[in-house]
Amino acid sequence: MRKQVSINGYEYELEIQGTGKPTWLFFHGFMGSLADYQGITPTGTRIYMNLLGFGSKFKTVQQPQRFMGRQQVMDICRLLDKLSINKVNLVGYSMGARLALVFGSTVPKRINHLVLESGTAGLVTQNLRQQRIIADIQKADRVEQVGMSTFIHEWEQLPLFKSQKSMSTAQQLFMHEQRLNQNAQNVANSLRFFGTGAMSNLWSELAYMNIPVTLITGMNDHKFTKINQKMQQQLPNVQWCQVPQAGHNVHFERPNQVIDILNTINH
Repeated sequence: MRKQVSINGYEYELEIQGTGKPTWLFFHGFMGSLADYQGITPTGTRIYMNLLGFGSKFKTVQQPQRFMGRQQVMDICRLLDKLSINKVNLVGYSMGARLALVFGSTVPKRINHLVLESGTAGLVTQNLRQQRIIADIQKADRVEQVGMSTFIHEWEQLPLFKSQKSMSTAQQLFMHEQRLNQNAQNVANSLRFFGTGAMSNLWSELAYMNIPVTLITGMNDHKFTKINQKMQQQLPNVQWCQVPQAGHNVHFERPNQVIDILNTINH
């Protein structure tokens, strides 16, 4: 069932599938959409959503500051209230995992289980954050200067996505078109206000997170394997699932394994 929910004048688009418990909420990655996770179908009620500003040719978000993590969290809390949903199993990938972690640290009472796929708790030092802020602003300016087509071509050459080149032509085309159909201004402002540099450093909060957390990484994603190894050491209630023959986007490359992981969560 496709549904739109208006929050503070912005129409969030959702796809709701399945029935019963648990209730799952999925956050896609940067330049993704609700279609990102629709192949992931664990038992229960599944809510796939377009995060703020993302989705096919979505209107420009008039207040760019709404992309800030905690602002998005407040929107999503209101969205859940409108759906009469108190708690969810929250699943996020990459940028969506960062937002899911902000959600978990801000309103843990709304989460039964937190699943972070290829996520990070942010950058530790102010110097690293400042370097990344500059890099993210440069990317944002680049989107506005050259347009989505050229930016996406450059983005897809990043080493992070090398393993996706082993996917079928149809799957690669799906991913390419999903990125291409984004609103360039929203993509730029997402980088400015919720890029990794703009995200708060949450490493010091991990030890105090009492909600159960599942970390998922692809074994071929060496950068995020190291990051998640450190996160596992600090989270008090955590399991870490490393998926063979997968890179950064584990659910895209190995959907059945991710479904199996989610179905082991007893909430």
